[in-house]
Amino acid sequence: MQNNLVSAFQTNWVSLVVSLVVIGFIYFLGRKRVSFGNRVFIGLGLGIIAGVIFNQAGLQFKSVSTIGTIYVNLIKMLVMPLVFILVINSISSLSSMAQLRKLGFKTIGWFLLTTGIAALIGLLVALAIDPGNGIAQAVPKDFKAKEIPTFSQVILDLVPSNPISDMASGKVVPVLIFAIFVAVAIVSIGSKKPEAVASVKSFVTSAAAVMHQVVKYVIRLTPYGVYALIAAMAGKYGWETLEPLAKIILTSYVALIIHFVLVFGGLVLLVAKVNPIKFFKKAYPTIAVAFTTRSSYATLPVNLEVITKRLRVSPRIASFVAPLGATMNFNGCGGVWPAVVAIFVAKVYNLPLGISEYLLLILVAVISSIGVAGVPGPASISTTVVLTALGLPLEGMGLVLGVEALIDMGRTAVNATGTTVTALLVAESEGEFDRAAFDRDEEEELELATA
Repeated sequence: MQNNLVSAFQTNWVSLVVSLVVIGFIYFLGRKRVSFGNRVFIGLGLGIIAGVIFNQAGLQFKSVSTIGTIYVNLIKMLVMPLVFILVINSISSLSSMAQLRKLGFKTIGWFLLTTGIAALIGLLVALAIDPGNGIAQAVPKDFKAKEIPTFSQVILDLVPSNPISDMASGKVVPVLIFAIFVAVAIVSIGSKKPEAVASVKSFVTSAAAVMHQVVKYVIRLTPYGVYALIAAMAGKYGWETLEPLAKIILTSYVALIIHFVLVFGGLVLLVAKVNPIKFFKKAYPTIAVAFTTRSSYATLPVNLEVITKRLRVSPRIASFVAPLGATMNFNGCGGVWPAVVAIFVAKVYNLPLGISEYLLLILVAVISSIGVAGVPGPASISTTVVLTALGLPLEGMGLVLGVEALIDMGRTAVNATGTTVTALLVAESEGEFDRAAFDRDEEEELELATA
């Protein structure tokens, strides 16, 4: 009988040896105190090189894919307990219901506003560059606008009926809503009888500390996981997949960069009164991890440390804004990307759109971005809703799947940075931003410096 382990080694030994060498090199860089963000980008570069070699040489790379999958699974392991505990811990730290309403209104307001602006930028850039020009497709004969769930069904899907089942099924939004209910109850009771919820708050605080430590263990594996994920992607697709769709890649990144620099930079400068260059420099670890992991949840632990230790925002604001942002702040995935794809698909299938459709596009993009799961690939959900709302063929999404992973890196970086910007804006308005420490460049060392 054939031994599966021996068979796997025989077919994957080259990619396995290469991966062990790369992992050893990244570990060596960690021992030499090379920064976490730089090691992540080094892993990205080595992954691209290794993946292209595997693709061009026709080598098997299942072992590399397995390493990447292990890392992603460890991240998924953290999602539910982390979001549940952090949301309860952050909200229950508020002293009154009025304070909760004020903080929530500001946070969600910034999320929705920046997503709407992102959709507008994606729309305008796509109209200017016209990424679908020269790629003509016939409208499918059986084409008709596919039905999407009714508004009432969408609401029902968001409301938790069995929180334990929702956790097991990976349904983030119902779990988030349940956590909010629990936290609001703690705040409500605590404002009248603090002693009645003291033990619950103490348990939640301790659980949050434990989860932070578990997260640190997993996040330290990020440079290795990034190498494996990128190597597997490059090994599967190679360079050839990118050539026909170079224009949509260009369009997406132009829109993302405009939003990143002008919108985020403008808000930081004009609203928070902070030097944007200094802000982006301090936020670099968040940007690097988001870009390479393509996961808002993988970035969450790093973002929490960056917001508090580098941007000098209070832990209370950071622990409220960051988990919420990982769930519903998707400027890239829910704003820029659906707009770019909609214009692309309309051009490819020669289906004209007018001003009313453009306004509908922005509105639907904002609404559909809420609750998109912060894991690689969620933008397809928002994009599906937008295309359906505009009456465009969903088959058009298949044309961009080959390059979506590449674009998703930029989208996720914008998503995570948007959450960081919102944390700063909210903290500044609440008087919980230590501007003096920020200006003095007082930064605590992130607990990710070692391998």
